[in-house]
Amino acid sequence: QTQLFGVLLAAVSNFLISVSLNIQKCAHLRLACQTKPKPYYRSKLWWCGIVLLGLGEVGNFTAYGFAPIALVAPLGCVSVIGTAFISVLFLKKTMRAADILGGTLTVTGTCLLVTFSPNVPQELTARQVQNYLVSWPFLVYLISEIIIFCILLYFYKRKAVKHIVVLLMMVALLASLTVIAVKAVASMITLSAKGKMQLTYPVFYIMIILMATSCAFQVKFLNQAMHLYETTAVVPINFVFFTTSAVISGVIFYQEFQSAALLSVFMFLFGCLLSFLGVFVIARNKKEEHLQIPFIDCGHIPGQKLTGKIQPDSHSSHYGTLNNEDDLVKSQS
Repeated sequence: QTQLFGVLLAAVSNFLISVSLNIQKCAHLRLACQTKPKPYYRSKLWWCGIVLLGLGEVGNFTAYGFAPIALVAPLGCVSVIGTAFISVLFLKKTMRAADILGGTLTVTGTCLLVTFSPNVPQELTARQVQNYLVSWPFLVYLISEIIIFCILLYFYKRKAVKHIVVLLMMVALLASLTVIAVKAVASMITLSAKGKMQLTYPVFYIMIILMATSCAFQVKFLNQAMHLYETTAVVPINFVFFTTSAVISGVIFYQEFQSAALLSVFMFLFGCLLSFLGVFVIARNKKEEHLQIPFIDCGHIPGQKLTGKIQPDSHSSHYGTLNNEDDLVKSQS
């Protein structure tokens, strides 16, 4: 029953996140259509989306205290499939056959995940977390992860390699530490709320620092990937990398599949594969939509004698540049 509660909480939380993202997108579109658009942070609709996003993230955080990492992390597919279907209502998008097929694959994979997920005790004490931290499988895993991360960071910084795989692999490596810390903190807070105080142990605050630090750098590299590449490419690849790293970290750190049968492990992995495939089908061939920015008539701008029109670059942070008369003379000569 505890694990089922964690599953339902994670599913509802990811659905709230998908609703919040669509509400925020809807708010931006409405503001862009206004003759005198106001800042987005003054929009009540945008703040409604932010509140729902916060509730969804808090629910996801709490779910780790009731269900295994290997089960909560793959349920992020609910957010992906929810975004695809809710956008039909909020943003008036057209339902595609690929959305229906991808949604079916994702739902089937999710059912397999829930059915064959590891059934392990979820009440983790501070002493158990301490023992997990100094276990040799985790130490080997941590050293290997640090070496791989340093190699990727070297290519990113020194060689200026900003390929999507390099960026999202660094995000996934950091995410594995994040989910380990999140589950430990959520479990200790849950036990403390039940009367078994765990907040006096130093490992609780160590895990909070690890969670905050890894999450901050994770957001940094993810924003870099979102800036350089299309969302339709970043979302499915990030989902696959994040889920894989989270499941591996749960297996190594919390030993979640230690007593699982071979058939259960196989069916769980098959469910993950179906969820990955469903997410890729939904994101495949989905075109990015940009706001339609009207042409700027230079003749109506004070101090400009030009009558031509320029089109702002939708990928730039500026609305274009206006050439002065000296620049025109130089260009003509």
